[in-house]
Amino acid sequence: MSLIPYEPFRQLENIRREFDRVFTDFPAFGTEQNLGGIKVDIHETENEIIAICDLPGLENKEDVDISIENNLLSISGTINRTNELNEKNMYRKERFFGRFHRAISLPSPVSNEGIKATYKNGVLEITMPKAIQDEKKKIDIEFH
Repeated sequence: MSLIPYEPFRQLENIRREFDRVFTDFPAFGTEQNLGGIKVDIHETENEIIAICDLPGLENKEDVDISIENNLLSISGTINRTNELNEKNMYRKERFFGRFHRAISLPSPVSNEGIKATYKNGVLEITMPKAIQDEKKKIDIEFH
């Protein structure tokens, strides 16, 4: 006799975890968004949040669009392949090109002023100053 109560859907959670583990870096073929194409690291200091993205192949700043709205960082754009290769002679094709989009929730609110983005050696770094949080204000209650 089992001491664990019968839960018919308990195994579904294990199956979902396995699917997530297997398909974490699996690219979305046939769509404009390659989920495995943009890798992003986000860390924070006392005064700012920094996002570091691997985006090799950008040719100019018009190829990428960065926006922040409702505490959500969105990075989108296009990576163009400059030299075309004959597909017939292609042995392996792993480098990403085409349209990409990635949206990441930020760990804390950021200010719209003072955001800097730099691109060097295939790495995009976005530095966002944290929004100044208003200090907690005590509200007096009027008794009548």
